[in-house]
Amino acid sequence: MYAITIDQPGGPEVMRWAEQPDPELLPGHVLIDVAATAVNRADLTQRQGFYPPPPGASDILGLECSGIVAEVGDGVSEWSVGDHVCALLAGGGYAERVAVPATQLLPVPKGVDLLVAASLPEVACTVWSNVVMRAGLSRGDVLLVHGGGGGIGTHAIQVGVALGARVAVTAGSEAKLERCRELGADILVNYREADFAEEVKKATDGHGADVILDNMGGSYLGRNIDALASDGRLVVIGFQGGRKGELDLTRLFAKRGNITATGLRGRPENGRESKAEIVADVRNRLWPLITEGAIQPVVSAELPITEAPRGHELLDSPETVGKVILTIPRH
Repeated sequence: MYAITIDQPGGPEVMRWAEQPDPELLPGHVLIDVAATAVNRADLTQRQGFYPPPPGASDILGLECSGIVAEVGDGVSEWSVGDHVCALLAGGGYAERVAVPATQLLPVPKGVDLLVAASLPEVACTVWSNVVMRAGLSRGDVLLVHGGGGGIGTHAIQVGVALGARVAVTAGSEAKLERCRELGADILVNYREADFAEEVKKATDGHGADVILDNMGGSYLGRNIDALASDGRLVVIGFQGGRKGELDLTRLFAKRGNITATGLRGRPENGRESKAEIVADVRNRLWPLITEGAIQPVVSAELPITEAPRGHELLDSPETVGKVILTIPRH
């Protein structure tokens, strides 16, 4: 098969489309003919040499894909050759074929194009596992989403609205904030011009945010605590603002606040807190919202996989809102 290969860490230019060994199909796994994959920030970090795949995972980039089932391994009964699926991956999506545990497959939602479906698994599983399964977002809560214009952000806004929450977002441009407003956010903060903690408290009559989904990490830690409501839950899923921050425990104590930090890629395949558990809950509770149209994929650009370097550049562009898809040519 062909896949994106990286000879040495570096900029987007180090990626090239070249022959690689076919993936091995293990028992309990499914082989997918990949139709499309999507660019995630973790891909950029791995390309630069800072985010190696977990033990046993493919070193090929790509944390999600869509495609058609080509073969099923021993012990797989739910999926059949020819099924249109999308999948959560630990790696391997930037390729013509990928093998994945059957428990990490999802059906392409009704009404969603096969290529566009590649943009869903990573954001859906990340947002749902953190905002709903871990932080327990409920109707009437205030949800603050940092990076509202990104793939995670645009999805999280829609999940919050669909579940009856009031959604606040931060973004770095008025164009991105306007798109967030269109998706249902009603507290819009340009982080370049205003303090989000002050703005969220002002907009909620001092209440603050019940749940905060944070991709910044260290640099936002103090202000996130300021923005938390009493009994609020801060979920950290990224470190774009640094790995270290100073925390005044008395402020967290006074709010009875909760801080958790979680990743998705390194979770076990099965068992408690596993990818299988998350994918099953996503399929049961989130997928119907997508089928109904309450939540829709947000795709900014669609490029052939041979233009993966351009896809990585686009993800870093301030004009990009939502996901960037890379399509796989069929021979």
